[in-house]
Amino acid sequence: MRGASAAKRAKPDPRRPLDLRLLARRECREAGLESLDYTFAGQRPAGTFAPVLVGVVGSGNLEVLVEPAPGTDCTIHIETSARGFGAIWDAVVSDFHQRHPLGGVRVSVNDMGATPAVVSLRLDQAISELPT
Repeated sequence: MRGASAAKRAKPDPRRPLDLRLLARRECREAGLESLDYTFAGQRPAGTFAPVLVGVVGSGNLEVLVEPAPGTDCTIHIETSARGFGAIWDAVVSDFHQRHPLGGVRVSVNDMGATPAVVSLRLDQAISELPT
C-alpha cells in the first residue's frame, strides 16, 4: 500500500448532472474535506464492468463509486468530512482490500461522517454489484 497523498481524482460520474458534480466539488473544497489516496497491488482482475454507484452523500452516510481502471492496481480515493481519522481509514481500506483483492479498479468514496461499519458495508455492497 502506498500511503495517503493528494493525488489524482476519480473521473466524474456521468450519471450525475454536470451541475451537481461541479457544485459537490466546490462544496467539498469550501467545507475543508480531507482527501486520502491509497494504492494496492491487485491480485484478481475485476474485468470489464459498468461503473457502480451505491449509497448517498448525506449526514452520517457515504457514496461509493467503483469504476474500471487501467493497470492491475486497486486505487481508492476518499473525500471525508471527518478530518484526522487517517489511521481508521487505513484500517478500513486495508481490511477491504484483504477481503476483495481486485485489480484494475478505482474506488471513490465521498464520506459525510459514516462509521467504519457503514463504510465497510457500502464498499462490500458496491463490490457485490460487480459481475462475477
